[in-house]
Amino acid sequence: MLKAGVLGAGHLGKIHLRLLNQSDKYKLVGFYDADAENGKKVEAEFGYKFFDTIEALIDAVDMVDIVTPTLSHYECAKQAIAKGKHIFIEKPITNTVEEAEHIRELLAEHNIRGQVGHVERFNPAFIAVKNDIKSPMFIETHRLAEFNPRGTDVPVVLDLMIHDIDIILSVVKSKVKTISASGVSVISDTPDIANARLEFENGCVANLTASRISLKNMRKARFFQKDAYISVDFLEKKCEVVKMKDAPENPGDFDMILQNAEGIKKQIYFDNPEIKNNNAILDELEAFADAINNNTTPVVTLHDGTEALRVATQIINCF
Repeated sequence: MLKAGVLGAGHLGKIHLRLLNQSDKYKLVGFYDADAENGKKVEAEFGYKFFDTIEALIDAVDMVDIVTPTLSHYECAKQAIAKGKHIFIEKPITNTVEEAEHIRELLAEHNIRGQVGHVERFNPAFIAVKNDIKSPMFIETHRLAEFNPRGTDVPVVLDLMIHDIDIILSVVKSKVKTISASGVSVISDTPDIANARLEFENGCVANLTASRISLKNMRKARFFQKDAYISVDFLEKKCEVVKMKDAPENPGDFDMILQNAEGIKKQIYFDNPEIKNNNAILDELEAFADAINNNTTPVVTLHDGTEALRVATQIINCF
């Protein structure tokens, strides 16, 4: 069991503490929070050990789980890496691309593992269909959330849209060629609604919409590719795969057949992949433990986290 420590005991930090504490792959040593009053309150309520200094916690563990505000990710990661500790770092990886690239360099120098908390990669609906997503040419995503003051310190692109940016970059095996975007500030100092269009070198186009002032929550993605349409509902954990194949010579009464102007016939059929319920945050943390123990590449590397941040930053710069 890897000795784990958490930096940050806010809303998400407390979730990570609980899951690490129940995991068979980690031994939760304790946590550090810059707000000592909050730290002592969490210690009293849940029984996790509160460390007075960040240095003391880092010294006591093998893996540091960074769940602090984004502005402090860089300094926390640097301190952990300097002590040779593996790092799990929540998204977005850092505040700037330059900080992310420096962390990647330090990680390579110290020959340790790092993973970024892009949790939607572990969403059971996405896992169920990701092997069906092959060379998508048009992608549309909608990530809408009801207003929550928590998170409004950053643009909606870094708060919400970055989830979909990471998902798209993980399935489109091509470089981003051009980006256009628009954003509107409604209640915050930074954009609350944003739309972005990504064009890739291979011709794929992705249209992303994110809002944190919606009347209802929605987290959906649709992937269009030759002979298939795939939809993923990250919120409801549902998915749908619609495929086309050459029509049989003698179709059945209930077969769905399409014929184009040239007379070519295609059969439409539905594939319903099995969705296995899981706890995505627990799975991402335990997948990182496996990467450390087996000396393998983490599912979401620091390179992945950096590229998602790079695209997010370029989108923000369009506003």
